[in-house]
Amino acid sequence: MIYGIGDLHFDFSKNKPMDIFGDNWIDHEEQIINNWKDKVNDEDLVLIPGDISWALRHNEAYFDLKRIHELPGKKVLIKGNHDYWWQSLNKLKAMELDSIEYIQNTAFQYKDYIISGTRGWYSKDSDNFTEDDEKVFRRELMRLRMSLSHIENQDKKRIVMLHYPPFNMDFSPNEFVFIMKEFGVDICIYGHLHSDGHKFAVEGNIEGIEFRCVSSDYINFSPKEL
Repeated sequence: MIYGIGDLHFDFSKNKPMDIFGDNWIDHEEQIINNWKDKVNDEDLVLIPGDISWALRHNEAYFDLKRIHELPGKKVLIKGNHDYWWQSLNKLKAMELDSIEYIQNTAFQYKDYIISGTRGWYSKDSDNFTEDDEKVFRRELMRLRMSLSHIENQDKKRIVMLHYPPFNMDFSPNEFVFIMKEFGVDICIYGHLHSDGHKFAVEGNIEGIEFRCVSSDYINFSPKEL
């Protein structure tokens, strides 16, 4: 089985309580861990599209990543906008948490699936979108294309992980969707949206791609089967 859950917002230091987003976030880490153990088996795959740990440095994030490593299943991670600890792939792999794979201009093959992804960025019609945002947006498009190009096998199904929703403020698909369509992506999962932001979630089949929001609070802190 393949599952998705994003925005774990683990915090080993306990300095970043998430209940500012609502009472449903109280003890959210325990909710996620317990639900995970109830659903996921060792042979399963869990996709985590960003905002994994509040840590600022990779040696601090180790404690949160180790908790994820010790949970059942193989895990594939991409960077979110709060993952300041995310360093080079060499530094991430040096932690030797072998149940975790990191996607950074790369891809991961699992059974009949190829997993690609990148962080993404704010939509161009967002408030106060700047020239600097445009540069980041373009760079993320390039990274998505690199990830999708990393493994070329037309016989495999393709799943893309993004952190940011690949939609404009009017819910129309943006350039990230068009690149995914070009590569024949089957499923795209994303996170980032919390609390009132859930109203911006877009799901269903669009441009031939199945979209699903897997922010942890959107899916009641329980890994969602894809």
